[in-house]
Amino acid sequence: MIINAENLILGRIATVAAKKALLGEKVEIVNCEKAIITGSKKEIAARYKAKREMGQVYHGPYILRRPERFVKRAIRGMLPYKQEKGRKAFDNIRCHIGVPEELKEKEMETIEKANISKVPSLKYVTVGNICKLMGAK
Repeated sequence: MIINAENLILGRIATVAAKKALLGEKVEIVNCEKAIITGSKKEIAARYKAKREMGQVYHGPYILRRPERFVKRAIRGMLPYKQEKGRKAFDNIRCHIGVPEELKEKEMETIEKANISKVPSLKYVTVGNICKLMGAK
């Protein structure tokens, strides 16, 4: 299954991807930097900045700054990753920035329930913007 994350809400992508991975399917998510988190930009940025600054450098918590790893971490939160079945499911998930060459010809799916047009609020931020605010290149 290949999911195009463009204009889709991150949490809803994560639940679908986690369920498919637990069933044993291979899940590829493309355009991770264009996934969306709903809420005001100021509040979201403050929340992730506070998470990044808590703890110690060598002891975590580690907040990933690259968009594909950011999305994969959100999916990990939906999996029982400390159990064997969760680790196997997590290995079945691949996230990509943009669309890789080997996936360009293949059919990509979108999740209708996860589309941003279904949300009444117009306040949202893309994952790429959040990662840039946290210091990604």
